[in-house]
Amino acid sequence: MKALILSGGRGTRLRPITHTSAKQLVPVANKPILYYAIESVKNAGIDEVGIIVGDTHQEIRAACGNGEQFGCRITYLQQDAPLGLAHAVKIAEDYMAGDSFVMYLGDNLVPDGITELVKDFQAGSYNAQILLAHVPKPNEFGVAELDERTGRVVRLEEKPAKPKSDLALVGVYMFDKSIFTAVNAIKPSARGELEITDAIQYLIDNNYRVQSHIIRGWWKDTGKLEDMLEANRIVLDSLSREVLGDVDETSQIHGKVRIGPGARIVNSVVRGPAVIGENCVIRNAYVGPFTSISCGCIVENSEVEHSIVLEGSSIQDIGGRIEDSLIGKNVLVGRSANRPRAFRLMLGDNSQVGLI
Repeated sequence: MKALILSGGRGTRLRPITHTSAKQLVPVANKPILYYAIESVKNAGIDEVGIIVGDTHQEIRAACGNGEQFGCRITYLQQDAPLGLAHAVKIAEDYMAGDSFVMYLGDNLVPDGITELVKDFQAGSYNAQILLAHVPKPNEFGVAELDERTGRVVRLEEKPAKPKSDLALVGVYMFDKSIFTAVNAIKPSARGELEITDAIQYLIDNNYRVQSHIIRGWWKDTGKLEDMLEANRIVLDSLSREVLGDVDETSQIHGKVRIGPGARIVNSVVRGPAVIGENCVIRNAYVGPFTSISCGCIVENSEVEHSIVLEGSSIQDIGGRIEDSLIGKNVLVGRSANRPRAFRLMLGDNSQVGLI
């Protein structure tokens, strides 16, 4: 069995961060989202991994390499344009060479893993199996209707106005080679893409066996800021305390806090769960719960809580608290001493700023 991880999307909902970085490499608890997907398939016993890449392929290749760091073998499959999930499957046909495979959307987080799903698929005589989760607002997702007696999927509907169930497609799928018959038979949707829901519906309509697998734990599609912060919050809460950097006598470290090598905490309070990367400087500052600060950052005379700060950024002398925020790489947030006093901003396209 192989894995196909999709990492070719443009991440429009996370701009401007994704103007310069692949959305799958934005970190959750200081680890790129894509790494969680690779580790999940590896933990399920799969060590042949194909990664679909697009415009950000160089960055993805540099971050993941040949897979040695994960204990697997990675092959990169170039998708010239984001033409849909089923199109990504279509271009992977030669790589799969008739093998069954798991397809995993690279910006999804399923912390409990997919080992149970893989075992279930291998034990059953299914042509496809889809991971589902109960959600409070099913009209915002692709929704599955099941035969309650057998668990077989009888219909899929994309963002229905009147959902027939509360079971949403999570973004992890198991397929045998019959999926290639489906993706080669369907036509592009109204938005010009080959939809994976149409391909799976083709299998259902042509009497292939499509089974459900319902997860009980949490999962997140991290395509939006609020979901990214929520995933960061939940992952941080699962970490254990580890202090490898220097903490001076005037500082206080509370709860589940990870501090990387070379980091310095000076006259500050860090309240976990939180993670502070290598070679950071936290001085005269407060770092509150559910905060991830990546390597090489400076937080000085400032407060940060429930936020993600990417590498090389500085937050200095702001005289207030930053919260519910995602701050990109090498960003400077500071107070200006120049007069007349004013907010002086240099912001990229699609930026969002809240002022008090």
